[in-house]
Amino acid sequence: MIEVTRVSRPSDIIGIRDLQALNLKQNISAEEARDQGFLTAAFTIEYLQEMNANSPSIIAKVGDKVIGYALVATKEIRNGHDLVEGLFEAIDQSEYNGKLLRDVNYVVVGQLCVAKEYRGQDLVQKLYGHFRDCLSKEYTYLVTDIAQANTRSLKAHKKRGFQVINELMYGGVKWDIVLWDWNAGD
Repeated sequence: MIEVTRVSRPSDIIGIRDLQALNLKQNISAEEARDQGFLTAAFTIEYLQEMNANSPSIIAKVGDKVIGYALVATKEIRNGHDLVEGLFEAIDQSEYNGKLLRDVNYVVVGQLCVAKEYRGQDLVQKLYGHFRDCLSKEYTYLVTDIAQANTRSLKAHKKRGFQVINELMYGGVKWDIVLWDWNAGD
């Protein structure tokens, strides 16, 4: 049975790191990246620990095995990784509903991943539902970025209610910045 919860033990962080390594773009075939999606950023255990000490990430588990995650990235940990820092800078310069996001209390999905054998079971929607349940009272919006080449991920995010609010060019890759306005409904 799949349990969606928040990180609560060091083994959860190791599970995130291990699942991440399996799904990094450089560790999968080009065909798999195109068809199944991919991860771009590799995070160290130390950075994952810092993220989770600040605000525990949302994970899906079967028993003790992490089979999916949505990393919670807050403004306090923005400077721990180049990609995350660049994302926060781009979000801060983006506008939504007539306001610059730097002036709004938002939270970022630092990365989202579901294990291959659990894809297609609406787990992304369950992770995001739990994300909203845990954090929507503290934050106005949920924001993240998606490589434009990662069409599977963009489709899953739009299904949940995210909308593209800006573009970002980073590391030779075009990204869409997407925002979920929790108050706009599903």
